[in-house]
Amino acid sequence: MIGRYETEDMRGIWSLENQYRSWMEVELAVCKAWCDLGVIPKDALEEIETKSDFDVDRIAAIEAEVHHDVIAFVTDMASQVGPSGRYIHLGLTSSDVLDTASALRLRQALDVVVKQLDSLCDAVWKLADGHRHTPCVGRSHGIHAEPTTFGLKVLNWYSELMRDRERLISARENIGYGKLSGAVGTFAHSSPEFEEKVCASLYLKADPVSTQVVQRDRHAQVSYALSSLGCAMERISTEIRHLQRTEVLEVLEPFGSKQKGSSAMPHKKNPILCERITGMSRLLRSYHLAALENVALWHERDISHSSVERIAWPDSFHLVHYMEKLLQRVVLGLTVKADNMRRNLDLTKGLVFSQRVLLQLVERFGLSREAAYSVVQSNAMRCWDGEGAFIDLLWKDERINGALEREELEELFSEDYYFRHVDSVFDRFPSRE
Repeated sequence: MIGRYETEDMRGIWSLENQYRSWMEVELAVCKAWCDLGVIPKDALEEIETKSDFDVDRIAAIEAEVHHDVIAFVTDMASQVGPSGRYIHLGLTSSDVLDTASALRLRQALDVVVKQLDSLCDAVWKLADGHRHTPCVGRSHGIHAEPTTFGLKVLNWYSELMRDRERLISARENIGYGKLSGAVGTFAHSSPEFEEKVCASLYLKADPVSTQVVQRDRHAQVSYALSSLGCAMERISTEIRHLQRTEVLEVLEPFGSKQKGSSAMPHKKNPILCERITGMSRLLRSYHLAALENVALWHERDISHSSVERIAWPDSFHLVHYMEKLLQRVVLGLTVKADNMRRNLDLTKGLVFSQRVLLQLVERFGLSREAAYSVVQSNAMRCWDGEGAFIDLLWKDERINGALEREELEELFSEDYYFRHVDSVFDRFPSRE
């Protein structure tokens, strides 16, 4: 990941040093289990635990010769320990260490993502609750549909983010598995009990059945959870981008006092933060495709997944964490223009109330649905063409003029009717205050 989009937390988790540290944690847990089972002498374990360390530069030098990173790591770690270092990596294949350690780092990274998501959800909830009764127009196909509130719109964002939180928690559970079953998963040089003992010491579960690797559907689930969260953040960002268009101008993302929107046009306020999130979501989804491609490996394993994961895992987590932090900044600094929401709601001169008029002509005044639809649509089209306000055109239509009083017609154009269940919808969600 380029430095521009890295986050400090993810840089620490996905650093080469932390990679080796997680490998060492697994190796030490293995040595401890062998000692408990009487395979490694206690004094040798004490020496291993006391002296174990690694040198990143020396590992690189060894790897340049042997072209195998785990061998290079084990060689360096054993040399740090001395004679007792011969017990390190006993009975293991490389992927025993790689996949078990990867589970540790993936859980660390997921914990960071969930923590940041909780902060983002706090900000989104506050925005939704603060505008639960702020009227705005709802749109379908980009066209004015019916009245809604800005709070309901934002509450919908919140609900999706909370579902993504559940997906992240589920992914964390299903990636929390290690394996120490050997070269093809038969425990030829260890045992299932040994595997369970090591995994438990690392707060992991033992994969019930593995090959030389933990199967990559588990990793693909993590990737999907990240991609799904990215899609949710993109949906929010896309909505903000639409609402910031000059013709709409209902919200604006933060714009600093010294910020410049264009090198050519000084007046510009562009939604660049939300556009950045949109682009990052595209990249995040591409990594999920790569994770799905990693599921089908040859026989008990091949190495085609390895190069993908070295790039895709750190990049995906950097991206999603950066996006979370950026979207929280947008939400907290969002300018909401309620007056413009009112202006836009009134823009079509009452057309947003057409469905209620239609239903009332059917339910209260006995018109067939076909006849009522004809009355409402014909006057709606005249309103579209600029012949007058919708309510006035309806009132002058002789097909319904005698069917109801003016006050009854005006009642059908009340926004309160559309907002009467807003609080009930909010009550479905526990308050975050």
